[in-house]
Amino acid sequence: MFSTVRASLTKINKMSAINQVVRTKVTLPELKYKFTELEPFISAELNTLHYTKHHQTYVNGINQALEQHAQAKEAGDLNKCVELQQNIKFHGGGYANHCLYWESLAPQSQGGGKLPDESSALYKAVIAQYGSFEKLISLANAALAGVQGSGWVFICKNLNNGAVEIVQRYNHETAHGHLRPLLALDAWEHAYYLQYKNVKVEFFSAIWNIINWAEAAKKFDA
Repeated sequence: MFSTVRASLTKINKMSAINQVVRTKVTLPELKYKFTELEPFISAELNTLHYTKHHQTYVNGINQALEQHAQAKEAGDLNKCVELQQNIKFHGGGYANHCLYWESLAPQSQGGGKLPDESSALYKAVIAQYGSFEKLISLANAALAGVQGSGWVFICKNLNNGAVEIVQRYNHETAHGHLRPLLALDAWEHAYYLQYKNVKVEFFSAIWNIINWAEAAKKFDA
């Protein structure tokens, strides 16, 4: 009888660990604006597709990968745990980068496109390094245009020296470690093609009209 009880408790504990993953699933972030408010720079149709389909895909993917990893770990299946690492990296990066992307945007009615206050640490750092925001934006656009295939460009704070850096990443690689992302700029085709077709440089130019520099300044100070 006692062996049966122990077996049942073991099974319950395993199921509890798996259910814990289910209870802590990630979800799409709650946005502080309506997609119509980002027009005409990014159409509501494009952003709705981007958010409800593409970003949702990464939400589903990371949740599934983490649940499968929890099950494999409980089963002691090391090979399966290793096999799942790429899915975790890809979908986890896609989820995290898109969350940063939505935070990087703001309607012009909420200050989108307006440079950070001249008294802010971010403003001073950009001017000291690049001479002007126009120069920083030009270099960031060049990095975006230079992404071959799919990827991201991040404006980051180097935590080692306080520098503002333009960081290019492919697929869903993230900016992390000593790099704190302030802005995330999506160079994946799904971010622009519905509206801008193959002229992606026009998208890269337009998006600065709704960049949330105030949020970037807060991240710089954090």
